[in-house]
Amino acid sequence: MFVPKKFKQENIEDLVALMKRYPFATLITRSVSELEATHLPMIVEKRSQEHYLIAHIAKANPLWKVVQNASDVLVTFNGPNCYISPNNYPTKKQTGKAVPTWNYVVVHVKGIISFIQDPAWILNAIERLTTIHESDQKDPWSIEDAPDEYIQKLLSAVVGIEIKVSSITGQWKLSQNQPEVNQRGIVDALSANRVQAISDIASMINANYEQREN
Repeated sequence: MFVPKKFKQENIEDLVALMKRYPFATLITRSVSELEATHLPMIVEKRSQEHYLIAHIAKANPLWKVVQNASDVLVTFNGPNCYISPNNYPTKKQTGKAVPTWNYVVVHVKGIISFIQDPAWILNAIERLTTIHESDQKDPWSIEDAPDEYIQKLLSAVVGIEIKVSSITGQWKLSQNQPEVNQRGIVDALSANRVQAISDIASMINANYEQREN
């Protein structure tokens, strides 16, 4: 991923936070015959000083057969994104020198993949994933709510995925190349928008600007 210096995000805490907030990732793998993109939720885990990604796929998915263990993979996590109109730039009214662009936040993770078929490992991974995403429910569902024989049958139809992370790269394209007056113009224009991704971009532009000022 080409990342211009102004847009490069190197704060590991911010990178991991985005991965956790937007956990539905794209796993990109290469087999002997083709490239493959697989979309799935992931857990971000830190052990000692290393990060890992945890996920699972259906055993019916041939991915675990055509991609070798210990292969290099790429995982992308997409945060909010939105179109930016030149009309949001106060300087456009003065000079007319403005063009549209797109603001976005993205994290690319490279690592080594392992496919795991141990039922206990898979059960633990699913329990953790469920706990994370049921945490805001009024009455959280848990695996214990389903009959054990039903769960055991499903586990045999699942393959676990563990990715040992080798690098994390982030791009925060948040109008850092614009003067302060234009960044403020974008924030003012987007903040009241009812589309969550758009208002999120406004918040991130504002936070990013204030962080650089401090």
